[in-house]
Amino acid sequence: MEIIKSFFCFISYTILLLFTSMAEANRAHHHEFIIQATKVKRLCETHNSITVNGMFPGPQLVINNGDTLVVKVINRARYNVTIHWHGVRQMRTGWADGPEFVTQCPIRPGSSYTYRFTIQGQEGTLWWHAHSSWLRATVYGSLLILPPTGSSYPFPNPHRNVPLLLGEWWDGNPVDVLREAIRTGAAPNISDAYTINGQPGDLYKCSSKDTTIVPIGVGETILLRVMNAALNQPLFFTVANHKFTVVGADASYLKPFTTNSIVLGPGQTTDVLITGDQPPNRYYMAARAYQSAQNAPFGNTTTTAILQYKSAPCCGGAKPMMPLLPAYNDTNTATRFSQSFRSLKRAEVPTELDENLFITIGLGLDNCPKNFRSRRCQGPNGTRFTASMNNVSFALPSNYSLLQAHHHSIPGVFTTDFPAKPPVKFDYTGSNISRSLYQPVRGTKLYKLKYGSRVQIVLQDTGIVTPENHPIHLHGYDFYIVAEGFGNFNPKKDTAKFNLEDPPLRNTVGVPVNGWAVIRFVADNPGVWIMHCHLDAHISWGLAMAFVVENGKGLLETMEEPPADLPVC
Repeated sequence: MEIIKSFFCFISYTILLLFTSMAEANRAHHHEFIIQATKVKRLCETHNSITVNGMFPGPQLVINNGDTLVVKVINRARYNVTIHWHGVRQMRTGWADGPEFVTQCPIRPGSSYTYRFTIQGQEGTLWWHAHSSWLRATVYGSLLILPPTGSSYPFPNPHRNVPLLLGEWWDGNPVDVLREAIRTGAAPNISDAYTINGQPGDLYKCSSKDTTIVPIGVGETILLRVMNAALNQPLFFTVANHKFTVVGADASYLKPFTTNSIVLGPGQTTDVLITGDQPPNRYYMAARAYQSAQNAPFGNTTTTAILQYKSAPCCGGAKPMMPLLPAYNDTNTATRFSQSFRSLKRAEVPTELDENLFITIGLGLDNCPKNFRSRRCQGPNGTRFTASMNNVSFALPSNYSLLQAHHHSIPGVFTTDFPAKPPVKFDYTGSNISRSLYQPVRGTKLYKLKYGSRVQIVLQDTGIVTPENHPIHLHGYDFYIVAEGFGNFNPKKDTAKFNLEDPPLRNTVGVPVNGWAVIRFVADNPGVWIMHCHLDAHISWGLAMAFVVENGKGLLETMEEPPADLPVC
């Protein structure tokens, strides 16, 4: 009898341990985000900025791969708002993705909405931000995904994790900047400063005392988790006298490689190891613009933080050492960097294709409508700026979200006739593009994908108005960047360049200026997923499209039902 009792006690204890370890391995993290106006002083001026919990940048979220996030967002600001969890796959939980009028209606002032989702198979650095108007200028924060409990990094354990959020600051209300641009049809005013963790740094007025400082010990290795949260500007980032070992990007591990500088388009993240192997001193960490569009205005200032050795004198004396940054238009450095990316392990790239899309991306100019006064047409030669993919300038609905319309089969909200190739074939990167191609068609056109489809997309930059490096972000998916190049994509010649062994897995691809990039993925996540340029000025002009991915078979291939507190329009 005692033996039987002992046996049952052992079994019960084992089951308890199993459930305890499972609970610890897959925890639910509960947070409350209060969207509110907060007095924030930068560049000598105080503004009522929209923040989360009065913090700028917003709260840092740290979880493990496999954990669940439950974030209740309470809107106490005067603007509509949504929160997007940039790069999170949102498997079957499209209702939590966040883009306004795509997967949800906005959270109105005085209302709330709870985002619930689980991180599955992603490790590294992501981030979250507002996805409504230009609120993400100040409403953003880091989302750090650690390995599962009991697992480790595929590189030596760093002494410390240091998130670095690169941003832009307007000495005014960013929402008003966007509204003025929409009213006039002109390009929006450029920002007044770049920032690192919300601070402009020593090179700007009234900014030195709050400059971000990153401590490091001699011989220590720290993991810098760098995120580009700027609205409209790709950025170079470097540290004086130190090298980076790049180990990850967009929450996916990479084969390590060393570099003096990195470049990130808005939306992208890069994980780098840096070692305290220099004489104990103070060294500037600096970021400034990578500007690929010729003759377009941009902020040519530099934001700084300080890498400070713990044994270095902390105050007074010489200024920190300044790094040598790439030139603003150094496309060669940007290209060498992006072409160094390789997945850590052999990649599961689809080799057979069900869908093969060719999508042109670029700007445009609408002729001034006859009922508009000249002050509403302040683009080049009395036009209004626009943008498009395959000559379709994307228009968001306002009465329903696209996901609601799809899920409930509401007619008249969108069509599924987005073209799989450009309606007109032309010399995409040539210098003599017909003016007839400058005016796209406006519409809410989506492209339908069957569950499990193996998809390839050629993203082709164009010279309409001006060629430019466009950071293209696809919601709900990671994708493999199998190739990139310059000029017009030529399938006969360029297919031979495809890397189908270890291409990088990203959620945002920088399509080269006057060039192209090819991405592949499997459509295994049902819902409506927007693909857009992450330069926010371009989103407002219509540089976007969306996929409708149909449900597959059974529960695990079917989108979840909408939550009870989903906002209504």
